[in-house]
Amino acid sequence: MRKKPNLALRMERCAALLIRDPASKRGRWRELYPAAREVRLEIGCGKGRFSAETAEQNPDVLYIALERVPDAMIVAMERCQAKGLTNIFFIDGDAALLRDYFAPGEVSLLYINFCDPWPGVKHARRRLTHEQFLVLYRGILAPGGQIHFKSDNHDLFEWSLFQFPKAGYALSEVTRDLHGGGICGVMTDYEEKFHRMGTPINRCVGTKEPMDPEPEFKPIAGPLSRPQEGSAP
Repeated sequence: MRKKPNLALRMERCAALLIRDPASKRGRWRELYPAAREVRLEIGCGKGRFSAETAEQNPDVLYIALERVPDAMIVAMERCQAKGLTNIFFIDGDAALLRDYFAPGEVSLLYINFCDPWPGVKHARRRLTHEQFLVLYRGILAPGGQIHFKSDNHDLFEWSLFQFPKAGYALSEVTRDLHGGGICGVMTDYEEKFHRMGTPINRCVGTKEPMDPEPEFKPIAGPLSRPQEGSAP
């Protein structure tokens, strides 16, 4: 990600979209947009094409986009500002701390688009679809809440399909060629680039199911030491 010129000034211009203390909003996110029927969260929004277009298409939903790379997030915020969107806000934060940012059941749908595959067994725990991350998400998802996961990385996707059931999610809409029959849904910039190159896009939906007992959550060390792949578009 190249450094953006005049970053500080541009961030200031978009200050209304940035939540600088997300923990202070825990349990109170809907106050930002009282008309919202639900709250959705995207982890690693990158330059925000998916974020902006999805929020624009769903004006009755409150979107929260998390991104750790300011040079990517500013592009996302400017996109949303240019569209005049009032139902989306941004967090510069760490996915490992989501339970500090959101109250139990506060999020209805969570998007993970093209996260870093962290190849190598020793880095598996850093993958955003690792069982412990999926357990973490259970703590903020509403009953029956969903995770929508997309990846161009075949190995990560196949590995992830085994992680979801272990963490109490029912899998559905599993596809290894999402756009094989034509463009399906909103794309990220990264996704469009690799689709044009002929790279198949994998996608699945994980739906939170009741578990008794609820799986134990073990705090995840953070912040992650390098940006997610989704930050690159």
